[in-house]
Amino acid sequence: MFVNMNQINFTKIVSVFFLFLSLSVFSLHGQSNLHTSWDELLKKHVSAKGNVNYEGFKKDGNKLDAYVKSLGENMPSASAGENERKAYWVNVYNAFTVKLIVDNLPVPSIKDINRGKPWDKKFIKIGSQTLDLNHVEHKILRVKFNDPRIHAGINCASKSCPVLLNRAFTADNCDESLEMLMTNFVNDKERNSISKDKVELSKIFRWFKSDFTKEGSLIDYLNKYSKVKISPKAKVSYRTYIWTLNN
Repeated sequence: MFVNMNQINFTKIVSVFFLFLSLSVFSLHGQSNLHTSWDELLKKHVSAKGNVNYEGFKKDGNKLDAYVKSLGENMPSASAGENERKAYWVNVYNAFTVKLIVDNLPVPSIKDINRGKPWDKKFIKIGSQTLDLNHVEHKILRVKFNDPRIHAGINCASKSCPVLLNRAFTADNCDESLEMLMTNFVNDKERNSISKDKVELSKIFRWFKSDFTKEGSLIDYLNKYSKVKISPKAKVSYRTYIWTLNN
């Protein structure tokens, strides 16, 4: 019996190629599908203006618990694209913040949790680690991605925070969503008051000034998004931060 070795080798190559392709497609859709339930919860319980129905999230507690559990079991690999990893960690921060509030209802403010230190509470299970919100924000999001727009994407469950986006972040929408959220945040008159010669800003711009001034002044950064052109000599002050729930 004659065996064509070239044909066998070609068949192996084709098989390996389609196996690699199928694994790649599975990985892509797996990460995309990971955030589907979170997207559904956000659309159901967060208004377009960012008002959060925490009681509604509580009624869907099983679905919320299943989602945060799935986050812990499906951390993207280090080789995943930056937007995929960034979207994942923003969703981690926001979903676990919502869970923190839900698990402590009724509560008037996030600062009433864990003796005034909610961001130090270790309850975020990711793989074999148990993290707190401070770790996610300051050791992962701020350090690994170097993107000041993250401050408009993560939500601290309070009225003065940038609004919670009512859809999940994904690799496909991450950049667009962060750009939109920072534009909206800077121009949101409830959180920032901007004129040519005077700006009264959210304290986020004071607390994290170093993030916003890596490539210029704070005014330079604001002018990337502000609808009003701010003078470089504008007077800068900061608003009182309101920590009551954003419901």
